[in-house]
Amino acid sequence: MNFNLIYESFLDILKGLGASLEIIILSLFLGLLLSVGIVMMRLTKNIVLNSFSRSFVFVIRGTPLLVQIYFIYYGLAQFTAIRESFIWIVLKEPFWCGVLALTINTSAYTSEIIRSGLNSIIKGQAESAVAFGMNKFQAFKRILLPQAIRQSIPAYSNEIILMIKASSLVSVITIMEMTGIARKIISKTFAPIEVFIAAGIIYLALNYLVTVIFKKIEKKYTISY
Repeated sequence: MNFNLIYESFLDILKGLGASLEIIILSLFLGLLLSVGIVMMRLTKNIVLNSFSRSFVFVIRGTPLLVQIYFIYYGLAQFTAIRESFIWIVLKEPFWCGVLALTINTSAYTSEIIRSGLNSIIKGQAESAVAFGMNKFQAFKRILLPQAIRQSIPAYSNEIILMIKASSLVSVITIMEMTGIARKIISKTFAPIEVFIAAGIIYLALNYLVTVIFKKIEKKYTISY
């Protein structure tokens, strides 16, 4: 075991931490916004919107993230209409393809986490809010959603940890985040064990930090019945 190589690789891989955090934070933020929309479609009585949200969640949760990344980066480029459209400005960049794939993936899982939180809320609160003059959207926004988020904190912390680990997959589309740098080092040193140990230490530290933060948040905000 070459401990000097582990140390040197650790320092080199750490240079990709900023790119990894940027991808993770953007994907989680956009995914959270998208997941709220998916949940609202799931709860509506509109058959088209309800069916779309169910199908979306089923397809995304039922297919590997790696396949989704490849499809967005390589597959969408095969369509002339997409290459000639304004969205090609985004899709031609590996960074944004990676963010898009992670956003879509986490939105499907997060929507189910929020929906589960909504299902745990005492029935009748929405009706009571409407009785006090709120419309259904206001009741959802002010009463149900905040409670659902509080109830979902433990499960969502797990989703964040999974996203941190999943972000390593974007290295397959040439993004030089931490795993991308690790793969580059391995191609030069032919020492995968030492390099991946260095990368693993950084990912482990990130996930430990998330765990500590969310334990404090959960202790402060989680409602006990």
